[in-house]
Amino acid sequence: MPWIVGIDEAGYGPNLGPFVMTSVACRVPEAGADLWQVLRPAVRQGHEADDGRLIVADSKLVYSTQRGLQHLETTVLAALSSRLPAEPCCLRHCVEALAPAAHTELTAEPWYTGISPLPVAGEAARLAPAAAALAQVSAAGQVTWGVVRSVVVCPARFNQLLDQWGSKGAVLGHALGELLASNRAPGDPVEPVHFVIDKHGGRNTYAAMLQDAWGEGMVVAHEEGLRRSTYSVLGVGREVHLTFQPRADAEHFCVALASMVSKYLRELLMLEFNRFWQTHVPGLKPTAGYPGDADRFYQQIAAAAARLNLARERLWRRK
Repeated sequence: MPWIVGIDEAGYGPNLGPFVMTSVACRVPEAGADLWQVLRPAVRQGHEADDGRLIVADSKLVYSTQRGLQHLETTVLAALSSRLPAEPCCLRHCVEALAPAAHTELTAEPWYTGISPLPVAGEAARLAPAAAALAQVSAAGQVTWGVVRSVVVCPARFNQLLDQWGSKGAVLGHALGELLASNRAPGDPVEPVHFVIDKHGGRNTYAAMLQDAWGEGMVVAHEEGLRRSTYSVLGVGREVHLTFQPRADAEHFCVALASMVSKYLRELLMLEFNRFWQTHVPGLKPTAGYPGDADRFYQQIAAAAARLNLARERLWRRK
């Protein structure tokens, strides 16, 4: 049975706060299986009316400041239920489950505590039945969930990668390499693996990046263009295919769920980021960290940051 690994990110554009990229892996009954259809009794797409099923779609369709976190949070926590402790659950548990390698980097951030209780906005009473329904239809549809892994890059390391490689795209490549390494050997070693990755900006060529990340295998490019870029990896003992395409989260369930997990984790971290600065600057309006409002926010915290001996390089991503 083949494996699908969907990869997507959140927070590539902001100047403030962390960047997050996530992979979601699952074994499916057959190549090309449409998981929205296989799991339809428990999940719905973004264009369908809210009927109580979990929504799985591009995170931008699920979450906004106007819509709030509820639908995003309910889906993500239901999908992660087997990886998280029973109540009480907090952000630290979420980080440990999704991004264990990020623990040291996050604890070095002055704003991170990890103690924010979960759920933040979702209905706790709904999580258990939603998770049970998802598990039931997954089993009925012969869908096995594998690793869900996130990479978190805070501003200081983001800027270090910019200095080292001279390109913002290097941050994407770095995170992608970590996620590929986490998903090289799912399930039986002869089962095929197909990575589907939301395309990184306007870039069309990924062979060199993939070769650096894969190491022992030989990456072969099959197509490189605006609509998609496709590759295979030879010499690794199993079929490995990688597809980069724009708006992959609209066509591929695992990419959409990866988009939602990335967005949810970033939003949780930004809640702690804003809470920290609001304790030092009374009346401070929170920020999502994107250009424009990030300038306003940084100007308002600059004096407090100086008092705390926090250099701009630790807070502000230069690109």
